[in-house]
Amino acid sequence: MAAGNRKAQLEKEKAKQDIEAKKLAEQKKKEELAELFKPIQVAQKIPFGTDPKTVLCQYFKAGSCDKGTKCKFSHDLNIERKTAKKDLYTDTRDDLQADTMDKWDQSKLEEVVLSKQGNPRTTTDIVCKHFLEAIENQKYGWFWECPNGGMECKYRHALPPGFVLKSQKKKDDDKEEISIEDFLETERHKLGTNLTPVNLETFSAWKKTRQVKQEADEAAKRKALESRW
Repeated sequence: MAAGNRKAQLEKEKAKQDIEAKKLAEQKKKEELAELFKPIQVAQKIPFGTDPKTVLCQYFKAGSCDKGTKCKFSHDLNIERKTAKKDLYTDTRDDLQADTMDKWDQSKLEEVVLSKQGNPRTTTDIVCKHFLEAIENQKYGWFWECPNGGMECKYRHALPPGFVLKSQKKKDDDKEEISIEDFLETERHKLGTNLTPVNLETFSAWKKTRQVKQEADEAAKRKALESRW
């Protein structure tokens, strides 16, 4: 290839690389601006008794959901069509009847409580004792009704600050427990590597040394007593 042609080819490749680099820089700038001005995600509201997984996530639809697989709403763009077809042949109340509290975790409980809410005219900060008893005894659910007037109960039907579901607390406590084997293994590693291993040979040597020392100590005591006389 002639020198002139080679130079032209190099200039052409460099120009192409410059264009690609400029495109990448512009794309990165757009992404940074989108992240900077991304709106705060407000909790999506759904009608009482509706399964969130049958509702399309409004933020996913807009391309801005940051929860990924942890999002309680559906990320299937066809879910609305599928749900409409299903509702013609199914009674969603059957699903709610089967969705009992013993299958819930902390987040599920909070979700159901939030959807049921209770009497909107409640002015007290006192939490209803029937509400708490139903939760503690796992009687609470989609169709639970407060014996103190149902929706007209004057006390709050909301979880108190710091409340932890019993089953969730037990899971957390179980995680903190450690077996005796794991404890011993952990402590063994703390001892380091410059120690004498315990086996029949080292134990016999230790026992013999200990016996000699004991005999020497006893002899020294006898000698001390004899010297007094």
